[in-house]
Amino acid sequence: MSFEGYRDLWVFIETHRGQAKSVGYELLTPGRALADRAGYKLVAVIIGKNIGAAAARAIEHGADTAIVVDGDIYDVYNTDAVSLALLALIDKYKPDTVLFGATNNGRDAGPRVACALKTGLTADCTGLDIDAETGNILWTRPAFGGNLMAQIQCPDTRPQMGTVRPGVFKKTAPDAARSGNVISEDVSVDPAQIRTRVVDSIREVAEAVNLDEAEIIVSGGRGVGGPEGFAAIRLLADTLGGVVGASRAAVDAGWIPHAHQVGQTGKTVGPKVYIACGISGAIQHLAGMSGSDTIIAVNRDPDAPIFEFAHYGIVGDLFEVIPRLAEEYRKMKA
Repeated sequence: MSFEGYRDLWVFIETHRGQAKSVGYELLTPGRALADRAGYKLVAVIIGKNIGAAAARAIEHGADTAIVVDGDIYDVYNTDAVSLALLALIDKYKPDTVLFGATNNGRDAGPRVACALKTGLTADCTGLDIDAETGNILWTRPAFGGNLMAQIQCPDTRPQMGTVRPGVFKKTAPDAARSGNVISEDVSVDPAQIRTRVVDSIREVAEAVNLDEAEIIVSGGRGVGGPEGFAAIRLLADTLGGVVGASRAAVDAGWIPHAHQVGQTGKTVGPKVYIACGISGAIQHLAGMSGSDTIIAVNRDPDAPIFEFAHYGIVGDLFEVIPRLAEEYRKMKA
């Protein structure tokens, strides 16, 4: 099937009050590889207010071009404003593929735009590839509770669209010597088309737990025994300058809020160090943290599946091991 006129690969760089979310820059990494294989330009699309710095960083992280829509109405994410702006840009430029981060806002804007365009969207992807003959993106995502991986294509419509979980891909190192085009687009949205507005903003625990960008995560599972068991997890996380994560079992038990959950139904993370304490290693949890640079497991069961994936394993009681790890680290830093 011919899709004449459709070309280039776009990455939507989500912003909030001028600051770009990390996942957008992460997606420039697979975007660069796919665009090169398809012979396309890699284009960062940035909608917000005072976003010139975000555009420059996108080019440093691999984009050839940045399309910028800057205006007061885009300062804080609004589903109607952003969706209408994206539809106007897509109608003008006709991209072949559009990538969104699987954030709350990306999961909102992506499907709305795809529905309006009557095209397909693959959600929560953990892998991306391209069929060189057809130009179809091969979207890989977990299915059946993470027990198998499905590969999905969108062969009949364009643009191809998908959301990708934060932490699946690593940002490339910024190259300040890279040059690219910054195209400013003035997309006016009729205020009558804006059906929602932000009345107030309350800082919740979900904002305080920044698992997506954490370099060190210490996670607790069923083995912590209860909500009080997370005191040891927090001790080690605070000592190392990291954040607290959790398995689904601990969240479902009500021991810790969902914002801390790592795994298939939580966050996908890729820190430099991931310490799994009292976590058996179910496939659903592994799907969310297997991209970590270094995985350290602490578990009393020497046969726990987590040890098959960990780079380092400690067999022992986490309530004995964690304080000693924290103490040794403090000695090392003294």
